Amino acid sequence: MITVTNLAMQFGKRVLFSDVNLKFTQGNCYGVIGANGAGKSTFIRMLSGELEPTKGQISIGSGERLSVLRQDHFEFDAETVIDTVMMGNDKLWEVKTAKEAIYAKDDFSEEDGIRAAELEEKFAEMDGWNAESNAAQLLSGLGIREELHYRLMGELSNKEKVRVLLARALYGNPDNLLLDEPTNDLDIEAVMWLENYLANYENTVLVVSHDRHFLDAVCTHTIDIDYGKITLFAGNYTFWYESSQLALRQLQNQKQKAEEKRKELEEFIRRFSANVAKSKQTTSRKKMLEKLNVEEIQPSTRKYPGIIFTPEREPGNMILEINGMGKTAEDGTVLFRNVSFNVEKGDKVAFVSRDPRAMTAFFEIINGNDKQYEGKYNWGVTITTAYLPLDNTQFFNNDLPLTDWLGQFSQDTTEAYIRGYLGKMLFSGDEIYKKSSVLSGGEKMRCMIARMMLKNANVMILDSPVNHLDLESIQAFNNTLINFKGNVLLASHDREFVSTVCNRIIELTPNGIIDKYMDYDEYLTSEAIREVRERMYGA
Repeated sequence: MITVTNLAMQFGKRVLFSDVNLKFTQGNCYGVIGANGAGKSTFIRMLSGELEPTKGQISIGSGERLSVLRQDHFEFDAETVIDTVMMGNDKLWEVKTAKEAIYAKDDFSEEDGIRAAELEEKFAEMDGWNAESNAAQLLSGLGIREELHYRLMGELSNKEKVRVLLARALYGNPDNLLLDEPTNDLDIEAVMWLENYLANYENTVLVVSHDRHFLDAVCTHTIDIDYGKITLFAGNYTFWYESSQLALRQLQNQKQKAEEKRKELEEFIRRFSANVAKSKQTTSRKKMLEKLNVEEIQPSTRKYPGIIFTPEREPGNMILEINGMGKTAEDGTVLFRNVSFNVEKGDKVAFVSRDPRAMTAFFEIINGNDKQYEGKYNWGVTITTAYLPLDNTQFFNNDLPLTDWLGQFSQDTTEAYIRGYLGKMLFSGDEIYKKSSVLSGGEKMRCMIARMMLKNANVMILDSPVNHLDLESIQAFNNTLINFKGNVLLASHDREFVSTVCNRIIELTPNGIIDKYMDYDEYLTSEAIREVRERMYGA
């Protein structure tokens, strides 16, 4: 249990939040949300003890252990992978190293024997004899192969290190667990494993994430940082988002009577409760619905970008033909081979693969940027495309102000016209004259989306479209693609994005494709599909 009393955080004259009084209790998972810069990571760092609050106190239950997902990928480079995980339980590790130090003595005394016996007893009480196997089990669940368990951390890739650090945070069943963006760099299988792990976790969890499906799957409560306050709501992210949107519509409808508003909100809660009760999502395991309160619902101060794709013409019947396509990476890995399919009118296709390089390579080929491939592709004569690449670095190798940067991609270069598109992407005032070279990752993505909007294309090609975006931008992007009248070809690790947008799944493998018109969640959980995948990858 974590108790926060009269907490405040201020940087200079800027107050992030104040008068925060909350209690985080056992058996609940709290999703921390808020606009970029609201203070989500700052709040987690304060709870972990890394940052001192400007005012107030944070206390943890007596004798309880707090575990934090570490962000320094080089901190444990000199340690083995298995030791790094076990060190996550500092009390167990202290006992283990103390008894091993005694046994390593050349002059082992009677006093040492008594002390060693005491430590052995403590070690057994802490399930120390299963410590290594428990650590290995966590590592395997997160996709770290057994042959890596005794390697040094410094020998691992950054993506592998992220998984080891996550295993370290989870290790030893801590009483309080703080996770800041735990799904970063995890593939879908690892994310699903983590969802299931946290869904059955009986202690206290606080998590910051931009993955909406993950938040919905694991969270019983939502912690919203807004209005300079931190407010606790019962329910997951989707409940918070939909209820805040409903409250905003009601606020805008001045003519609606108070009693009508209350009935509308109560009906919303009733419908949401019924949907969650029927859902397969793990949030139903908790009693989160018991505390849903009409009075808590209020509009958010968040700003959502105005992402609007308007095709200049409707696509014809012939969209895209792929015949016998193959691609081999520079290291000799076959990314995909014998790829043949047609994209039909109305298709919104999610491309997946165990090797994420496969989707990027495919998109680069069909956009004419990569000429080294096997096979052929052919676009229909009515088709115009807008491409959001995984790497947008080449677009920002200049010092142009945003008005001139976006003007490069527009026939109408008047400032009023360009300002309108930048405004939709939340660039206002003097921000529109910002130099393109100093933009953050999220700002660059919003500029790239504005560039796509200018094309009025009828086919959207999106490689990891949620990268660097905040929840508000992701939600706006998602909503737009659901209603988009053209075709969508995308690859994304955001399960909610894919599930709500796409009606077709194409998996690129070294031995052909798996091509299914089906729900993405069903695709991920189908035993029959899993067996086909194993054969296609030669596993």
